[in-house]
Amino acid sequence: MKCIILLASPGAGKGTASDYIENKYGYKHISSGSLLRNEALVNEEIKSLIDNGKFVSDELVMDVLKRNINSDNIILDGIPRNLNQAKILDQFLKENNIDLDKVIFIDIDKEIAAKRVINRLTCDKCKRVYNKELIDSKECMICGGNLITREDDTKEVFENRYDTYLKETKPLVDYYKDKLVKIYNNDTLESLYDNLDKEMR
Repeated sequence: MKCIILLASPGAGKGTASDYIENKYGYKHISSGSLLRNEALVNEEIKSLIDNGKFVSDELVMDVLKRNINSDNIILDGIPRNLNQAKILDQFLKENNIDLDKVIFIDIDKEIAAKRVINRLTCDKCKRVYNKELIDSKECMICGGNLITREDDTKEVFENRYDTYLKETKPLVDYYKDKLVKIYNNDTLESLYDNLDKEMR
């Protein structure tokens, strides 16, 4: 069983990259954001943290992760977020004979990431992501669901999340340097896919 970790700033395209790897290469996409947003439906404290761009406790994140891992190859989107989570994850992978295959760091200019977040639309059914500037429809082209703007997709929340990313998550680039590969996502979607294909071969 293999594991791939994706590291990136908010708005860099972790979800898009994960979905692509899942569909083309057969990895199970595990997104901390999606899992925690589901938890937030029944937990006001978690909802408040997410809505304000703050991180949920390491213990809860790792508990949610462990409940969602089976025998599939996995790609982790948003886990780990800091060095403490990375060390907990290292131990978990070791205990369960899961091989950390590679860590993909998606690099992007902050201004481009912010613009993508502010213009993001998400399908309320299948969770596919669209850009307001590129689509006129209010319905998902895949499942017909409603396209909505998430409560946390604001400039203020992005800035909070980006500052936290620099302090908590960016140091993981050095932590995983032996397994790390870097790709850029300042350009088109097709360019991102091409870069992912090069690393997945």
